[in-house]
Amino acid sequence: MARGATACSISPIWERHLLDAGDPPRVTFHHHEYDEVEPTATSWPSDNLVQRSFFFGPVEVSTLRSLLPLHLCHCTTKFELLTACLWRCRTIALNLNPNEEVRMLCVRNLRSKFNPSLPFGYYGNVIVFPAAITTVRNLLHNPLGYTVELLKQAKASMTMEYAKSVAALMVLRAKQLNFTAVAGSFVVSDLTKIGFEDIDFGWGKAVFAGAAKAVGVISFFVSTKSKKGEVGTSVPICLPAPAMERFEKELDNMLKGHPIQGKEESNLFSYFKSSVKFCHVPLEINRFADVPVEVDRERMLMAW
Repeated sequence: MARGATACSISPIWERHLLDAGDPPRVTFHHHEYDEVEPTATSWPSDNLVQRSFFFGPVEVSTLRSLLPLHLCHCTTKFELLTACLWRCRTIALNLNPNEEVRMLCVRNLRSKFNPSLPFGYYGNVIVFPAAITTVRNLLHNPLGYTVELLKQAKASMTMEYAKSVAALMVLRAKQLNFTAVAGSFVVSDLTKIGFEDIDFGWGKAVFAGAAKAVGVISFFVSTKSKKGEVGTSVPICLPAPAMERFEKELDNMLKGHPIQGKEESNLFSYFKSSVKFCHVPLEINRFADVPVEVDRERMLMAW
């Protein structure tokens, strides 16, 4: 419209009935993402929180992939690999009770899962949050492949029936669906393929496009470049200050080739040496990782 168009390039379509809960509503999946909070669960702190952004380029991804068993090396996506790594490091950093349940919630778009497909232009919410769930002990006493398998199982549940099951749960709970927002819950959203970096509002492309920081237990995967010009993925993390120190140490150890500690962990995998870059904002914006910078509003796109 800003360029003088007389109509929208894509006509919006309502048709909310396509995702109705059904009559009667039937919950056909166990939605761990909306489990009631356990009384013994560690609550999420409200103070002394710090933000860090972690960059994963080709070397970092290759190093982490070498930790997987052969049958997972070539069928594991970068999103699954990084999510498994971050979930494990975060759980270690928080020092949770070994018997406590932890959840990994992956924000997923179901538009491509429908058959027949949703009408072109359908602008309703088609986002779900399938959860992988395990105990702290199981997560930390098993190799990285175990974590990847949990994520794959959660992603495999994403179907049209899953969306209708969520809708049914909303009806039965009178729309009162809340995330299990405790320290042991971690939510990730992949923004790397949305294309924000290519948007031009008339004054050129943005210097940075994506979420600038994590929001509590929610982190975002954002496409970016390192100071050296490497294309990779930046992931902002929010943790209490002491936990962030442990997180950085654990992640750095993994990327330097130190064996993962665990009862069933194998030392047979070879590790590639690398270093991870820590920064508050993407390195192409802030060359001094711990120095705050100002960026013109017109050159910054933030997606929440």
